[in-house]
Amino acid sequence: MNEQTMAGSRLRGYVSHGAELRSGELNPRTYLEETLTRIAELDGVVGAFVVVNREGARRAADESAKRWADGRPLSPIDGMPVAIKDIIETADMPTGQGSPLWEGTEGKRDSASVHALREAGAIILGKTTTTEFASKHPWHETTNPHDPKRTPGGSSSGTAAAVGAGMVPAGLGTQLIGSILRPSSFCGAVGFKPTVGAINRSGSHDHFSQSCQGSIGATLADTWAVLRAIADRAGGDPGYGGLAGEVDFTQRTKPVKLAVLETGGWSATTEGARRAFASLKHRLQEQGVEVVGRADDDRIETVEQAVAEALPLTTAIVAWEGRWPLNTYADLDASKLSLDARDRLKTAEAMTQQEFRELLNQRTAVRATYEEAAANYDAMVTLGACGAAPVGLGSTGNVAMNVTASLLGCPALTLPALADEGLPLGLQLLGRTDRDAALFDVANWVAGEALGRPDLVGRVA
Repeated sequence: MNEQTMAGSRLRGYVSHGAELRSGELNPRTYLEETLTRIAELDGVVGAFVVVNREGARRAADESAKRWADGRPLSPIDGMPVAIKDIIETADMPTGQGSPLWEGTEGKRDSASVHALREAGAIILGKTTTTEFASKHPWHETTNPHDPKRTPGGSSSGTAAAVGAGMVPAGLGTQLIGSILRPSSFCGAVGFKPTVGAINRSGSHDHFSQSCQGSIGATLADTWAVLRAIADRAGGDPGYGGLAGEVDFTQRTKPVKLAVLETGGWSATTEGARRAFASLKHRLQEQGVEVVGRADDDRIETVEQAVAEALPLTTAIVAWEGRWPLNTYADLDASKLSLDARDRLKTAEAMTQQEFRELLNQRTAVRATYEEAAANYDAMVTLGACGAAPVGLGSTGNVAMNVTASLLGCPALTLPALADEGLPLGLQLLGRTDRDAALFDVANWVAGEALGRPDLVGRVA
């Protein structure tokens, strides 16, 4: 199965077809059957899904079709088939967390986000693969939809691969270090990591302080609409106001100034990736956008210095915060934990609480430095990954280009705007905390105008 077969004839986005859904020209059941056909044709090679609830999805699609026919859809995503990362609980499907320890564990409740999606009329189609506990170790052999010899990235491997293959218009992922942005970059999808706390994670096994739930979609509009629907019904994490703002995808406003952020991972990027990025930078400048870097603005260099140790800082924070539940998992059956998980537990057990408090103070200082600088630009831009997806399924790729946004807790998204080795490579945009909608405004213009790719935008019709 070649790239053209797997990723060429994409399934359409969903929310841009509101007029057709209202007129009856497009039916949610028909759309679902297209989705199921794509899965049947492609997932034997891609391996994006752990389970697909076909009959439940068909019942939900028929109910959605009635609502559209009666002129009373519950939301713009009513009838949209949505894939759910298998770290997020669902009442009607198991939640295995990418681990043999929990494989086949039957669901008893929906997470807050899944419950909200059902309230919005979305079809919870199936569970997608994740690395072990949404960390590094790839337990499932999910492949890249553009080249099955290459990794799809992780840990939101299955959701990114399913969207990148055109099997579904959107799905949920989670990100702690790079788990949405990197696989989206590798698989040619739009990936969005919102501001930390913007989406309610209750009922999801991603409890870390800089982790968040986000979305991966075929278009910007689909990607935004999924999280907007959740936030409207479930809000954000406890103590957070939730995803803020609205995005009008019919209006495109050119950004005034963008800042190029060359993080600590820049030295690991491929020559092809850097050429692609430089070409896009030149295109933006030709269209009248001021694009500045460290040589033009000392504030950018200050941010780059502040985030230079983002990976070791994040790794240490995550180790301490992951002590529980890893210690209880080891009590159950340590032989079912990967060596990576056992090593993280050993690291945590050697740490002290005071060390952890100092790490949090460092993170707070880094975030303040970034926010002060970011106020001067419409967005910061960088690569979505170090290059094209690497060959092999034993690793999910280098996290170096993604950990910065996670440490900062700011909104970040990746657009399938670039290429390396003839394969997808994302353009990453970073915004200011709680200004997620403003970041989408920038991405809307970049995709629709600078790239000339209205197909990446979509819109609520």
